[in-house]
Amino acid sequence: MSLPGDPAAAEPDETEAAEPPVPARAGGGESPAGTGSDATHPDQDPASDPATPGTDGAGTGGAATGETGTGGAGTGGAGTGGAGTDETGTDETGTDGAAGADADAGTDKTGTDGAAGAGAGEAGAAQPVLSEAEAELAAQKIERERIARRKAERQGPVEAGAKLSGKAADLLAAVRAVESGEKPSPVYFDEAPAAPRKPAPAPAAPAGSRPAPAVPAAPSAAGIEDVRAVLARGGAPEALAGPAATALGEGAAEQLADDPWRLLAVAGVRPTQADGFARALLGAEAGPGDERRAAALVGWLLEQAALKGHTALEAPTLESALAQYGVPDPAESLEQAIGEGTVLVFHEPLGPPVAEGEEQPVRVLVGLEGYALAEESLADGLARLANTFTDPADWEKAAAEAGVGAELVRASSGHGLVTHTGGEAARAEPQALLAAARELGLRVCLAAHAPAPGAVTVAGLLAGTEGPGRDADGQFAVDLLVVLDAPQLDVETAAALVESVPDGARLVLSGDPGVLGSAGPGRVFGDVLAARSCPQVVSRTPDPGPIGELVSGIGVGELNQVDAPGKEVVIVPVRDAGEAVHRAVQLVAESVPRAFGIPADAVQVITPGHGGSAGTRALNAALKERLNPGPGRFGGFDPGDRVVHVPSPGRATAARVVSADARGLHLDAAGAPVVVPKEQVEAQVRHGWAVTAHQAVGARWPAVVVVLPGDAAQALSRDWVYTAFGRAERHLSVVHGVDQALPRAVAEVLPKPRTTRLTGLLQALVAAAREQPE
Repeated sequence: MSLPGDPAAAEPDETEAAEPPVPARAGGGESPAGTGSDATHPDQDPASDPATPGTDGAGTGGAATGETGTGGAGTGGAGTGGAGTDETGTDETGTDGAAGADADAGTDKTGTDGAAGAGAGEAGAAQPVLSEAEAELAAQKIERERIARRKAERQGPVEAGAKLSGKAADLLAAVRAVESGEKPSPVYFDEAPAAPRKPAPAPAAPAGSRPAPAVPAAPSAAGIEDVRAVLARGGAPEALAGPAATALGEGAAEQLADDPWRLLAVAGVRPTQADGFARALLGAEAGPGDERRAAALVGWLLEQAALKGHTALEAPTLESALAQYGVPDPAESLEQAIGEGTVLVFHEPLGPPVAEGEEQPVRVLVGLEGYALAEESLADGLARLANTFTDPADWEKAAAEAGVGAELVRASSGHGLVTHTGGEAARAEPQALLAAARELGLRVCLAAHAPAPGAVTVAGLLAGTEGPGRDADGQFAVDLLVVLDAPQLDVETAAALVESVPDGARLVLSGDPGVLGSAGPGRVFGDVLAARSCPQVVSRTPDPGPIGELVSGIGVGELNQVDAPGKEVVIVPVRDAGEAVHRAVQLVAESVPRAFGIPADAVQVITPGHGGSAGTRALNAALKERLNPGPGRFGGFDPGDRVVHVPSPGRATAARVVSADARGLHLDAAGAPVVVPKEQVEAQVRHGWAVTAHQAVGARWPAVVVVLPGDAAQALSRDWVYTAFGRAERHLSVVHGVDQALPRAVAEVLPKPRTTRLTGLLQALVAAAREQPE
């Protein structure tokens, strides 16, 4: 099927041989796409593969189009191999959302091929004038110091090194592969661990009594040289000296010499590589049962879990993972790590309180200090806001005039914390609340994950580059803060945000629970909803038109046939990845502009991953060749190129290349000039004609082309499809090569759960505050 004037699409009557699937799947939405298999992934819950009812004419087993359809929707056997996926929203190793095991399928995040952030140089030279991205990161560090609950951010990409061979070359290649997104970091914990039912010992001292880690200073040139010497002795690439010195802080060389497994602190280093480094330094002394190895693995495994969105793990799950790495006595090793303060232990009650004299069943959770403190700080702040008001303000007149936002106005009048859920059309309700609050003389602010009309970005608000600024106490100068795209808040960002809301102010968290989750650890919005500790306003405003009807059905697990008389939804069947790329380019450059009058610049391509024959890299190369050909003289970019800029983990900003000079690459981001330093371009900028759904979340375009090649079948889930299809305003084209994997994903593949503590913490704090006498 095709758009008016398009060449006829090839009939989907052939299926290429598919390679075996990659035996690991990243959670939380987008995940390794495998290598050309349409089979249900081993990590998915369904034990069998029942036939999913399909419909002729839709080509998707139900997702109808406004055209005459063809029975079936293309074939899934693209057989391209190694399709990488965007897991949780950043292309930076420290938040790279957990990518599949040591497989060939890469997983990138929102944005760039390398580790985003403030690139760590090897020389420790004086810093130039701060760019917007660097200023943002610096402001976030100041905020973390102020609340004493934030971790130091990791710094950027590995510097280029000399020619290497053998083990050193393999190690450097592995690090760079993770930073570039071509290789995933190892992944575990795709499923939330089952809760142990045995009673546990008495709880340890509250983690909040422990001091938060200080933000480390940049390593000195001498310190980097010392680390380089230790790395050379162990046969590791000397180019890792800068990142290792940054990650380990003061005395990094001595730490590595005494405990070679500390090399795992460098993003991208695998346990097998750290083991090789340790054997080179320690000889026969380095064994699988070494206490230093076990301690390093505990921390590394928890960091990998954080990339998957977990803020903690259950002890049995962690012990099982340690056993997979050959630790002889995982339980003893974990107990030792807890005793030494390497990790913290928490005891979370299970079920209702028991009678006096009985033991309360608990589950034992283990977590890293930084995430634990952030989660507890966030719970404290939310409880403070939830218990702010005892009597509602007189906003009835404002509510009567607010129209669609009346219910939200009434809820906010008497509560300091309110949640609001709904689709894209429901955004009108927070806008009505803001208008009413302004009429009442309140200071208001609207913040969103991505740039939106009338809103500042959450990142800009925290950095102080956007929004109302802060008062003398460091609090936002607002009486009402409304945060859109609340599902995109990770626990650390949310903690900094909530801590900055002053006493007596109101906070409204608004978002669509059906979209993909945050790039960083935590499931803040979902946990707040689950806690039921504040009013929850559910929008009744449906998203309009055939696209809205289609997306609404996906949200409840149904890929329905919709009536699209204006060709608002079109399915384009394809047989392989090459045809998928060809059809996507044709749609963007010719068919959509001709049929709907939407310029190519307003058409966005969305695909599950960065790698593979129809990932963002391949699509962007083809789209650039068609729409803005050039030699790529500015580090692969030319003036006029559409790009995605990731100034900090989890934040992807659409921009266009203007020029380049000695200062770096000059971009235009919605009218705002941005300069990306030359050494950070590879890490922070990628072409943006085609993006992943995590990069697209929070934004919408007049037309969207969703590309689903056969090797992406295993990357699909309900929240991914919901997010990708929901980015379209007027027209949605689906380049469809996954056959029945699409309706199966919508019906059966739910988001991977995340293990967090926020719900229980918030419930306990709110309940305790309400029980206190006035």
